Amino acid sequence: MMTDENTPFSDPRHAPLDFLSHLYAVAVRRAMPLHTIGAFLPSPSGRTVVVGAGKAAGAMAHAVEALWPQDAPLSGLVVTRYGHTPQRPAGIPARIEIVEAAHPVPDAAGLAAAERMMELPRNLTADDLVLCLISGGGSSLLTLPADGLTLADKQRINQALLDSGASIGEMNCVRKHLSRIKGGRLAAACAPARVLTLLISDVPGDDASVIASGPTVPDASTCADALAILKRYNIAVPEQVLEHLRTGELETRKPADPVFANSQVHLIATPQQSLEAAAQAARDAGIAAYILSDEIEGESREVGKVHAALARAVAQKGQPFQKPCVILSGGETTVTIRPRAPGAPRGRGGRAGEFCMGLAQAQQGQAGVYALAADTDGIDGVEDNAGAFVTPDTLALSTQKGIKLSDHLDRNDAYGFFEALNALFVTGPTHTNVNDFRAILVL
Repeated sequence: MMTDENTPFSDPRHAPLDFLSHLYAVAVRRAMPLHTIGAFLPSPSGRTVVVGAGKAAGAMAHAVEALWPQDAPLSGLVVTRYGHTPQRPAGIPARIEIVEAAHPVPDAAGLAAAERMMELPRNLTADDLVLCLISGGGSSLLTLPADGLTLADKQRINQALLDSGASIGEMNCVRKHLSRIKGGRLAAACAPARVLTLLISDVPGDDASVIASGPTVPDASTCADALAILKRYNIAVPEQVLEHLRTGELETRKPADPVFANSQVHLIATPQQSLEAAAQAARDAGIAAYILSDEIEGESREVGKVHAALARAVAQKGQPFQKPCVILSGGETTVTIRPRAPGAPRGRGGRAGEFCMGLAQAQQGQAGVYALAADTDGIDGVEDNAGAFVTPDTLALSTQKGIKLSDHLDRNDAYGFFEALNALFVTGPTHTNVNDFRAILVL
């Protein structure tokens, strides 16, 4: 249901869902690596080895291959999510290997990629360069368990964190301290070579140490922080590992570490930039646009309810904005998985769909309000949709079909709810990732 992002809308009122799809497409295009990475690439000098991980890693690797001088040495390895390797541009020779692994729970393919990545920089000199291409999703894709942990342990811990409702910062704090590659440890393996890290941000605040758990950047969080998070969410880890956390043996690389003396970090795409591009596209179509924030966190359904209250105030009272307008926001909300009865199926869906259920419930069929929430990587959770639409008819249509929104909320089943209403937003992988995108059109 996506539209051509280069085609402006003459009157969004006649096709509100197409208009929202258009804003999403504009936001995604702003974050595409080929459009952003060139300004940050250095002139070749010595050998250049590329490493990287994330949902955008394949597209970032292709962009480097297209822009790097063909007569300059270039090799390396990046890992992306299954099904997220884009088609290689015509006429561009393959010089960077792209492998695929599991997300959001790591697998053996990600483990093998991480092991190889730690070996690639060996024997480099201070005249050589390691170009690190990092985007959201890298925490799961690049897994190398700390001593005392198995891959099965990491899979269980990762799933427990995902189900707990922990924020991305909290999850990645734990992941960094239970890893042999995250938290600056990959940078240590690259010494004495220069390290240039190029980031596409998918985290609130654009903290480089949180994006993909910061394999090549310093980390200010501590083992004590990780222990507190594990305790807060009742996440079980082996006693031997708990002891290593207590003694600080699993501490990450800190900002003062000399391993970062020859290191640079650049953000090449951020959620705010994509929201600003979408806002400008709305204004070009004659619709006022307001960006609430690119850092919104919290329980997805509750964030949806707050957005609904704002949209109703605009629709009914003209406050705090005059209609017609579009309200934009980003960030990374969370979903706490509700307990299930024994044998009951697990709900399907992600945080965008859960947001939409909360929005629809609180919006109460408000006339003139249309919404889209979607993940900019094109996948909401582990399903095949990017997100979902909410319209003034969402609740009425569900009632006609005998579908109870509250039941779907109780079992975290956004996919089932919106699939039954033919309201899923499906794009396929976009090959970038600047996190949640939400747009509410009030006519």
